[in-house]
Formats: sequence, C-alpha cells, structure tokens
Amino acid sequence: MAATIKKKVFLTGGSGFIASHILDQLLSKGYGTNFCPYNKSNLASYHVIVTVRSNIKGDGIISALPQEFKGDVSYEVVEDIAQEGAFDESIKANPNIDYVIHTASPYHHNIQDPVKDFIDPAVKGTTGILYSIQKYAPTSVKRVIVLSSTATIVNPPNHPEVYNEEVYGATTWEQAISGTMTYRASKIYAERAAFEFIVKEKPSFDLVTINPCLVFGPPPRHLTSLDALNTSNHRTRDLVLGNNRDKITPTGPLFLFVDVRDVATAHINALENPEASGQRFMLVGGYFSNKRIADCIRELYPELRDRLPPVDSPDDFPEKIFRFDVSKSKRVLGTEYRDLRTCVKDTVDGMLGKA
Repeated sequence: MAATIKKKVFLTGGSGFIASHILDQLLSKGYGTNFCPYNKSNLASYHVIVTVRSNIKGDGIISALPQEFKGDVSYEVVEDIAQEGAFDESIKANPNIDYVIHTASPYHHNIQDPVKDFIDPAVKGTTGILYSIQKYAPTSVKRVIVLSSTATIVNPPNHPEVYNEEVYGATTWEQAISGTMTYRASKIYAERAAFEFIVKEKPSFDLVTINPCLVFGPPPRHLTSLDALNTSNHRTRDLVLGNNRDKITPTGPLFLFVDVRDVATAHINALENPEASGQRFMLVGGYFSNKRIADCIRELYPELRDRLPPVDSPDDFPEKIFRFDVSKSKRVLGTEYRDLRTCVKDTVDGMLGKA
C-alpha cells in the first residue's frame, strides 16, 4: 500500500498555549468530541512545521511529544516576527506548504512600550507572513488562518444587545498606546491589515480568522512549570496555589470564556472547509466569573478548599450583560463548546501535576 502523503501545515507561535493544542490535534488523527463535519473519515493527517523563537523552545516541543508523532513535526526559528522578512527563510526552507496557521502574537500584562511590545509584532507579524507566502509559496498555500480575538468584535463599554461576527471593534490611536487598550488595538489592527492584504494583493490563497474570547484550558504538554503558564490561565492557577485565599480578585472587564481545545478544533475544522473561506468566526463557550471558577474548584476538589477565597465571597458578574451568537461557528465549523465546569476540571487536573 502506498504511503499516505501528509499535507503540510506551517504553524507560527508553536510554543504558545493555543498553538500547542492546535499541534496536538493536527498530529492526532481524531478530534476529540468535536468531529470535522466535512471530513467523514476523520482521518486527516498532517506534517507540521512550527515556528519558535529559539532552538531550546523547538527542542522542548518535540521532546514532549509521544514518540509516534515526533517524525511529523519540525521547527524553524523566527526570533522576531516584527522584523521585515522575518518568515522569508522559514517559508523558503519548507516548499509545498498547504496551509498556514498564524497564532504568533503577544498577550501579557507587562507592557513597557505599547508599539514595540504589542502593536508591531501583531500587525507586522501578520502582514509579514502573508507577504512571505506570496513571495515564496504563492501557489502551494491554499489557506491562511489567523488567530484573532473577540477583541476585534467587542466595543466596551457600549455593548450591543447581541455580539456576532458582523460587529467590528474600534479604537483610536490614543487609546491604542494608552496601555489599557493596547492588546485590543493590536488585534484590531492586525485583523484589519490581513483582510486589507487579501483585497489589495489578491493572492491565490484565502483567509480565515478565528476570534476567541478569553481562553482557558489544560496547560501545554511541554510546560515544565506553572510559572510559564499562559496569562489567561493565571486566575485559575492562583486559586489552585492559594494566592487568593483571603479575597477573590475582580473578574472584568469581559465575562466570556472558551476552552482552548474548542479553539484548536475550530482552527483545524476551518483548514479545508470551503464554506469558511473569507470568514471570521467568533468563539465563545459561555459566561464566567472568578467566583464561579472558585466555586467549581471548591466542588470538584474538596482538598483545595483551604486555598480558596471564602465561600461567601461576592460574585461580580453583572446583573445585565450582552448576549452572544456563535451559531456560525457551530454551523460551519461544527464547534461543540465545553462548559465552564468541564473546562475548570480539566485545567486544574493539568495544573496539579505541575504545581
């Protein structure tokens, strides 16, 4: 029997939280509880080239994989995605790439320089990889999927009654460099630049954006310490470690979450689905608050109760809140969203072995 020719996926930001789950699902032939609606065999198989900022990170990703998957992963070092031509050599070194998933973009709370730390990497990293593909893989790449955010959709504090993909977030440059809205601005500018590239350059490949809200879920397999945990999971980590036993921390500003595994599956189900072409997909699993997370942990892990804030801590979930419509992701991508309790349980399970 002839060997199956595996399609090549170029995955940027390979050591990141969401990218690590995308990688796991690309390598495994199943998709957990979320099955690919247009691939009835559910046996898609890929070779994945990930980009990392150092050889140490690349080696760490591969060494953490099960032996049967190691041969299907390679890595390229891209030290600074904001540099002009940052992805040129990596694309040239890997001919016949079929798909690109671009997840590399900063997200943290240690803002020193808004432009250098957030806006340039987000915008120049996104447009840079599109230009690199156009120059060095213009016919082989069929689709580029960009990990965006609901930050490009929401408009606080002037929320509509219902959010969906038809809504676009806006920000001024003054707000962008203020620090408090820098991340949101970086995602707005990057997504806008990506779609503008498609209109202006008319490449042979098409574009899809995946727009999740705050992402929780199990830590990456290559994570060696909770100190290196992704920012969005810090609130759960701090509860588990007893860092907030005296007082629960404020949740805000948004109260929306989605499980990282559902985000990963959405990327994969968007790879080859014709209906996804040119679309943006908002991903929201449900509402949450820090109090609700603490209550889930208290119920599921009685041994951790002494580490948690008082049971009668106030819940800051608002009395009135906007609604969200994710019917498009369910219909086109077949997304089945995990609830908060399931997400918290699997997240804490993953953390207890790394605390």
